Amino acid sequence: MSLLTSLIRASTQFQQAMEKRQAPAPGPDASATGAQSKMAEAEPTAGDDRFTPSDSSQADLGRLKSRNLAMTDYKQTVGQDLAFVRETLRHKLAEYNLHPATALNVSKNETGEVVVEGKIADKTRALIEKDLNVNKNFKEAFSRLSVNEPTLDFMDNALKLNRAYGVNNPLLDTLISENQQFNGLQDLVHRYDTMRRSAGAEQIEAAGKTRAYAFNLNARA
Repeated sequence: MSLLTSLIRASTQFQQAMEKRQAPAPGPDASATGAQSKMAEAEPTAGDDRFTPSDSSQADLGRLKSRNLAMTDYKQTVGQDLAFVRETLRHKLAEYNLHPATALNVSKNETGEVVVEGKIADKTRALIEKDLNVNKNFKEAFSRLSVNEPTLDFMDNALKLNRAYGVNNPLLDTLISENQQFNGLQDLVHRYDTMRRSAGAEQIEAAGKTRAYAFNLNARA
């Protein structure tokens, strides 16, 4: 979560900086032209490109965009892979006569191979790793999960905070396209991954480099 916190903080600072740059400095005769300025503001002309939405209208736009997200469909898609990965690992525990509550941690190494960790004998662990790495369906489901689940978690948490406290997440607003046809799960995953990769080096270091995705079976928080 530290990387997301850093991204949110950086986005907020960027918005504040842009607002300061856009704010016009008051001239020496500001008091003399105050009435004229108020009159001009009261009667905005169509096509006036100086007009920018207020904070409240931007927040309303963000809520409107997020309201159209097909979160139920996204969760169903990710849930299918979650269920498949979970059941495959449970079958492996049974196959090697391991206790069904045995905790396993599954991740991928730098070469993309599945790595299994847990309090089991090294020989058994190596056999389970070998089985999983030759299981094409498992590897594909795990690969999808490793990119889809973090994106879905981010969106779900941001939307919950929005509903609970009325706070708009600027990163979520950036993530969502105004054109709903470009808000498929893979579109959102791609944009989310791009945002993470574009984070500054200092932010990545503060977040402990890039955390690899890991699936935990029977692990207790």
